[in-house]
Amino acid sequence: MFWFTAHLRRLQSVLRRRGHSREDAEDLIHEAFLRVQAYCDEGGEVREQEAFLVRSVLNLARDARQRAHLDLYERQPVEEFTILDTSPRPDEVLDAEQRLSELREALNAINPRTCQAFFLHRVDGLSYAQIAEHFDISVSAVEKHIAKAMSVVGRRLLQR
Repeated sequence: MFWFTAHLRRLQSVLRRRGHSREDAEDLIHEAFLRVQAYCDEGGEVREQEAFLVRSVLNLARDARQRAHLDLYERQPVEEFTILDTSPRPDEVLDAEQRLSELREALNAINPRTCQAFFLHRVDGLSYAQIAEHFDISVSAVEKHIAKAMSVVGRRLLQR
């Protein structure tokens, strides 16, 4: 019994560092002590008491964590899973292609620099200042280019 109390703080510290609450650590240590005591009562010999107790506590902690997370594991074999088809339906693909074609037509009707500024901002993610530097124009001019492109795109989308 003395050797158990001598290692109690160290065991608590080990379990606390591994993320267990103080109460859970005490419960695990108590359970480990009972198991070690039962092992010794059955005639088992413990040469390295601290190591034996630490290993017992860590094994119990691992088992407790696994039991606590059983809901994360699927008991059904992977081969029996139903795989849903998430690809778009043919009518959705056709609709998207038509909208893309209309958008291309609308963007082709505007100034190429406006179109390029729009793509640099919306597709490449450049800021207005970066686009201004790229074209060697003012930020205000970039704002006007983007506003013009958005106006054309918006009108086209509203026509649908």
